[in-house]
Amino acid sequence: MAIVAFIAILSSCSSAPKEVPYFVEAETIPESMLAQINPYVEPFIIPGDLLDIQVTATNMKSVMSFNKGLYLDEKGEVAHLNLNRNMGGGSGTNSYVYYYLVGTDGCIDFPIVGKIKVGGMKKDQIIKTITDKIMPKYVTEKPTIDVRLVNFRVVCLGAFNGPGIIQSENEHLNILEAVAKAGDLNIQGRRDNIMLIRTHSDGHRSITRLNLNDKSILYSPYYNLCQNDILYVEPNKYMAEGSWNLTKSYTVGMTLFSGVTAVTAMVFSILNYIKKD
Repeated sequence: MAIVAFIAILSSCSSAPKEVPYFVEAETIPESMLAQINPYVEPFIIPGDLLDIQVTATNMKSVMSFNKGLYLDEKGEVAHLNLNRNMGGGSGTNSYVYYYLVGTDGCIDFPIVGKIKVGGMKKDQIIKTITDKIMPKYVTEKPTIDVRLVNFRVVCLGAFNGPGIIQSENEHLNILEAVAKAGDLNIQGRRDNIMLIRTHSDGHRSITRLNLNDKSILYSPYYNLCQNDILYVEPNKYMAEGSWNLTKSYTVGMTLFSGVTAVTAMVFSILNYIKKD
């Protein structure tokens, strides 16, 4: 078994020079091309998203009803409830109740107004939609509306050093940031064939293969990730085959050992019986 493992490790090491480095010859990419890369892509809202929406105005009393967690104190002034707005935070407070969940129909249930369709929209479109819904019907002053996507996250599976769910606090994450937050790929991970599973704003899913060895990933349309993207890294063929061979060797070895043990026990039993006679 040790020999098999040693051969597998040597095979893996022999392939390392061409399979391990990221962005091979990235320095040859023209600066003009790099300058065209959009460092930030605003996400589209999809069902299951959580939105933090705050409506403000000079006269806060006029827009208080359009905000979750606002009330009039004993002095008649607009005040905030003592909210835990950090997702999964302490104090036992269920912060989710202060956010807006985008339903399967792409709608949120907004105070006073009722259902508003936000699925497939970007933030500026949502702001315009809400503004048109409440002005001038409910308020005369144009309000300031802030929309924040709370649950921007990416799932990293497979041959990462720290696989798991990667949460972004600024509604943005590129593939390099996701890889870094997941502890980088381990040495067994295939950098040339990462699977990206994406759920689009209309609900359909797509699967794309990405090559981190290739410098073109730096200007790929998939460089910037979307919320709920899934990245899966396969083990390289040497480690996969080595693992399979080790498993087979272990199984065969244990079978032979068990067989030899059984035969030995039987022989000793026969010899003891003969001696007694």
